[in-house]
Amino acid sequence: MEYGFPLLSSLIFLPVIGAIGLLFIPRKEELEVKRFALLIAILEFFLSLPLWFGFDKTTSLMQFVEKKEWISSWNVYYYLGVDGISVLFVLLSTLITILCILVSWTAITEKIKEFFAALLFLEGVMIGVFCALDFFLFYIFWEAMLIPMYLIIGVWGGPGRLYATIKFFLYTLIGSLLMLVGIIMLYLKGGHTFDILKLASNSYDFKFQMILFWTFFAAFAVKVPMWPVHTWLPDAHTEAPAAGSVILAGILIKMGAYGFLRFSMPICPQATQAMTVPMLVLSVIAIIYGAVICLGQDDMKRLIAYSSVSHMGFVTLGIFALNYHGLEGAILQMINHGVVTGALFLSVGIIYEQTHTREISDYGGLATVTPIFAGFFLVFTLASIGFPSLNGFVGEFLILLGGFTAKTWAGFLGATGIIIGAGYMLWLYQRVFFMKVNEKVAGVRDINLREIITLLPMLILIFWIGIFPNTFLSYMHVSVTHLLDQVNQNASLAQTGPQAFLETAIRLIGG
Repeated sequence: MEYGFPLLSSLIFLPVIGAIGLLFIPRKEELEVKRFALLIAILEFFLSLPLWFGFDKTTSLMQFVEKKEWISSWNVYYYLGVDGISVLFVLLSTLITILCILVSWTAITEKIKEFFAALLFLEGVMIGVFCALDFFLFYIFWEAMLIPMYLIIGVWGGPGRLYATIKFFLYTLIGSLLMLVGIIMLYLKGGHTFDILKLASNSYDFKFQMILFWTFFAAFAVKVPMWPVHTWLPDAHTEAPAAGSVILAGILIKMGAYGFLRFSMPICPQATQAMTVPMLVLSVIAIIYGAVICLGQDDMKRLIAYSSVSHMGFVTLGIFALNYHGLEGAILQMINHGVVTGALFLSVGIIYEQTHTREISDYGGLATVTPIFAGFFLVFTLASIGFPSLNGFVGEFLILLGGFTAKTWAGFLGATGIIIGAGYMLWLYQRVFFMKVNEKVAGVRDINLREIITLLPMLILIFWIGIFPNTFLSYMHVSVTHLLDQVNQNASLAQTGPQAFLETAIRLIGG
């Protein structure tokens, strides 16, 4: 679908221009800085609405396409477009940025204009990642995300921010450099083009696909993050300000799973088939490991961070189930996780601003002094554990359906993660909101109007997706079917299971 107005470019560069504009506002005009940042974010959200209303759900073709020659000597194009797999993430990015600005309104007290400039710049490059259809352009956006996120954690984070930022930077940079090797290999093998759609339409020998799969895996697994390359996430979440945690949970870690969907599966279909069982094993380990670790946490943000490892394990389980229900459930669960976990981090940030503690043992009886806040948090808790009629239930149900269809053991073990997840989330709620009122929180006020407005969109989405899931699933139906067709067309040429994994390793080692 062509679109006369360069909508995607506008969505990428409006917040970037807004970030630059912020730097010209005098530092002492703190309120004007906040208002300008909020105005840009709101304009960005409304500018993204044509993606929702103008999207054609009947085609798998890229829509709102923009393509201009950029570096002719390298055959690089400025090439943008969205389909049913990417469009919802662009919309989620524009919404979450508004909420991040609102939750930071009084929480950020130093270098205010630099903080909001970093937030707006990050929004622009995140949208660029979901829209890029040229590998060169994609890699620029992918790497550019590191800069503002590094600053948000490293400058405005907690006491351990230096360690957390270095760990975050090294993990993601090393993975990205390996992906760069894969991109260069693909460029040379695929006819000296960076066009993602053309490269996905080519056929590659099995050995090349396996090498490419693992170079991509290095970047995407870290970003998800999959076990065992997950250890940067709890540290980054714990030290990041509330807005940083929300962006991390809501958008950034979705880009790893998005990478599997956009690149690994269509470009390496045989390798994807051959690596199904190992990927399912890693996913199940992440689900159970992340959930069990949550039971031993006393820091609320750290608990929610480890729950993200578990929940993203469900996402990769759905992806590598390689069937219709699993894939749709995975994409929807990526949205759900962004909404629910983002809401939980917003809530922790709101209460932390008053109490200056995230230790669960410092709380107790909060429902007595903050009943409205307790009501919001209860809905977020129930959504996190997959309570029926809330959004988490739909995604997890589809993923487990896909998991049982692919491998019974994967569906069964994945379901145990839901049981453990209900345990740690309800135990968290009990310790924080019930029991005797802790004197440390006895004087805490209930949430104000700004904070209610911050949490309300998440509450609406939780019920909307939970009760009317097809509103969102309908955007991805055709694109998911097309993706499965791309993978399955070469299914007969690839074996799956442990035997294929061992044979592949022997073939690669032996050349």
